[in-house]
Amino acid sequence: MFRQMKNIDTAFRHMRVFSMLFLLVCAGVTVFAIYSAKKMVAASQNRIYVLANDKAIEAFARERRDNIPVEAKDHVKMFHQYFFSLDPDNKVIQSNITKALYLADASAKRQYDMLRENGYYQDLIAGNISQTIEADSIIISTDSYPFYFTYKGKLTIVRPSTIVTRSMITEGYLRNVSRSDNNPHGFLIEKWRTLENRDLKSVNR
Repeated sequence: MFRQMKNIDTAFRHMRVFSMLFLLVCAGVTVFAIYSAKKMVAASQNRIYVLANDKAIEAFARERRDNIPVEAKDHVKMFHQYFFSLDPDNKVIQSNITKALYLADASAKRQYDMLRENGYYQDLIAGNISQTIEADSIIISTDSYPFYFTYKGKLTIVRPSTIVTRSMITEGYLRNVSRSDNNPHGFLIEKWRTLENRDLKSVNR
């Protein structure tokens, strides 16, 4: 009888050890599953898809500070393209200038008003003149805020009789604003001014 009770007691101890081990394994599996799930959720939140040419292309989100130089350069580039790439069509001019003015402050509006008052845009339309700008270099200084930039590019003016190439250098500052459809990079150009706008060459057509 004592032997039987001893066997029962031993069996009970074995069952208790087994149960504790089983609970520890279950707890470990649960903790690992929760950790893995959180890791997968965090990874999925940093993953975005961009629709380009009807195809979903995977991209990865990064902190804004990591993208400041790239986004700032593209913001400055797009502003200059909208402001200076014009055709002899009033609707095209108004559309491009409107897009440009969303990306800059009153300093750009003042320059636009001055050109308009001097008849610059009317001369483009009357003379069937087109102009495009191409960036040579865009330098962004992120050492201090607002971010200082210099833009160097070539402005090509196509007239019925000649093609003129001009050197264009501008400078300004960038400050952060809210992103929107009209301002996807979330920057605003301030204190924008032209440092150089001179002829490089003129070719007869």
